[in-house]
Amino acid sequence: MKLVGLSGSLREASFNTALLRAAARVAPEGVELVVETVRGIPLYDADVEESEGIPPRVTELKDLIAGAGGLILATPEYNNAMPGVFKNALDWLSRPPADSRRVFGGKPVAVIGATPGGFGTVLAQGSWLPVLRTLGTAPWFGGRLTVAQAGKVFDGDGNLEAGGTVEEQLRTFVAGFAKAAAQAASAP
Repeated sequence: MKLVGLSGSLREASFNTALLRAAARVAPEGVELVVETVRGIPLYDADVEESEGIPPRVTELKDLIAGAGGLILATPEYNNAMPGVFKNALDWLSRPPADSRRVFGGKPVAVIGATPGGFGTVLAQGSWLPVLRTLGTAPWFGGRLTVAQAGKVFDGDGNLEAGGTVEEQLRTFVAGFAKAAAQAASAP
């Protein structure tokens, strides 16, 4: 099974991108997690869409997500919500509206996140729910993963502390989501 992990951060040293890389490493056998970021997606502008069409980077991500068995959004938390750049990416990925169902319709989606703050990304994760509902996804509520004080669980190179509590939580989360996505794919 192929899953796509999309990081909502533009930072090179993003904790959320690092969290997805760690998720790919601990994914169960038979599960491939492709890690992507929102880098290269321009600000949404309907005039640009009309005159130039969908940007190539957006088309590439749309096709990747459409072909995957599930999508994991790794969201930073800015001002108690999702980052604008991440929401902007989903706005582009849902264009044109006629193609949104191909990309998101019934797609199992899980949300995780890491932050240097002390409360994890609980509020950002919750702010995704109306968006995921509008896109027609199948949000997975079988697990929750919010990484607080991320600077203490990732080293200077962005590697998750091996064998630690967060790594075990991540392993359990990814396995649970992959299992649910596989079940959804085999349902009539």
